[in-house]
Amino acid sequence: MRTQLKLSSGGYYGDTELTRLVGAGREPVEALVERLAGRHTESRDFRLTIEELHMVHSALTAAPTMFLERGGLFSEEPFNIRLGFYRENFYALASAVLQAVAEAVTPRGRP
Repeated sequence: MRTQLKLSSGGYYGDTELTRLVGAGREPVEALVERLAGRHTESRDFRLTIEELHMVHSALTAAPTMFLERGGLFSEEPFNIRLGFYRENFYALASAVLQAVAEAVTPRGRP
């Protein structure tokens, strides 16, 4: 997650593209990257604003678009090498973020 945010804000995209991609400019994205920095050898509790969750979710779901080859085909190997995970892991994490938000805002006892 942090790697993708860092990659997105690290100059791959211009300021306008980054804002359209993750819903925030370079400064908020870099601030979130700094909050998420460090070696995570133990469980940690991160409390993110809805805006930060939007940045995370958008960066996760957009990650594969940064690894398209000519003709628009996704290139799995560079994705795995650069980000250290499979595309499916990014989609699963993005889905988990949405599910956690839904659970947090849905009153108990409601579907």
